[in-house]
Amino acid sequence: MTERTVVIASLGAQGDGIAQVDGKPLYVPFTLPGERARVRMDGERGELIAVEQESPDRIAPVCPHFGVCGGCALQHLAADPYRAWKRQVVATALSHRGLEIPLLDPLVSPPASRRRARFTMKRAARGLIVGFAERRSHRLVEVTACPVLRPEIVAALPLLRAHLAALVSREAAATLTLTDRGLDVALNGVKAAGAEGLAALAALAAAGNFARLSSDGETIVERRAPVVRFAAGEITLPPAGFLQATREGEAALIDIVQQAVDKAARVVDLFAGVGTFALSLPQASLVHAVESDAAAVRALSDAVRRSGRKVVVERRDLFRNPLLPVELQGYDAAIVDPPRAGAQAQVAALAASTVSTVVMISCNPATFARDARVLLDAGFSCRAAQPVDQFLWSPHVELAAAFRR
Repeated sequence: MTERTVVIASLGAQGDGIAQVDGKPLYVPFTLPGERARVRMDGERGELIAVEQESPDRIAPVCPHFGVCGGCALQHLAADPYRAWKRQVVATALSHRGLEIPLLDPLVSPPASRRRARFTMKRAARGLIVGFAERRSHRLVEVTACPVLRPEIVAALPLLRAHLAALVSREAAATLTLTDRGLDVALNGVKAAGAEGLAALAALAAAGNFARLSSDGETIVERRAPVVRFAAGEITLPPAGFLQATREGEAALIDIVQQAVDKAARVVDLFAGVGTFALSLPQASLVHAVESDAAAVRALSDAVRRSGRKVVVERRDLFRNPLLPVELQGYDAAIVDPPRAGAQAQVAALAASTVSTVVMISCNPATFARDARVLLDAGFSCRAAQPVDQFLWSPHVELAAAFRR
């Protein structure tokens, strides 16, 4: 591979510095615009050897695993230019669809705020490795610290290593979620058959004072119900159930949704999950919550029964069977919070319906832009979009916006 000194011109959407070499882009991780760097070239990728001239925006990373762990891309970038970069990631995605939606300043969750994470576990000669994948590799980084995660999650990792070493034959996974009553630990691929294995899991739950420990979807120990509270009540989270990554990000998104549908009498909540928005709307609203995941539907239905709120819960695959325009008649507002693939078919139905307010939440700016284009072409308008950064120092960013007609 060829070594060369290059000047970094910009940051790409994945957080890599971009230099121009012979008229082609060269992507160099861990570099910043304006820096002169010595790199080892391999096609369009560059491996950083040394930064010969640093940017004034460069700061010291805060994690000992940074540069190896694949989780963070930009711990070396100061806060203000980092915010500007996140905003630009969204702006670029919108511009690709010809959208001119004004962007507000990103709302960035602080360090040590992420409340859920999925770890891979592999058995090795030195014991059980619990961690994240290396950057651009399937090799594991053994995580001993993480400035992004809630400290309660990091503190549980040594317990997993100690108690599960004999129960992982090759590879397994652990999803840790911090609920309002403690950690919910969901294991997958752990060999816990028989009294000895179950005893080891019970000992793990006791050592960590976990709220609940499950294995392959089956509850092994539940010391306390792993609940999450919303304005209208609390839900018992399904094992490895989806939550917004941080409390701060969740609160920001709920506020945006509440403002958008403030006086709506009838609201349809599409891709409702466990009810983050359905259970946070004004009590006067009649809400129809639609979700495909069976466990999430059960959890939300139970929460609705306990709360007495006017929420109707329906299980339905909105990708294969979106609500049709005729079914959307009578709704004043719709909330759309799909997975990364977006909600192309459902948004097309909304565009053809009589719904006058649509608030979209997205974890993928590209599919948000695609779906927003459909609404705007159908006569909706959008005053501004709000980027919400729940994945500090990573390329991921969410955004939310209200569309009205």
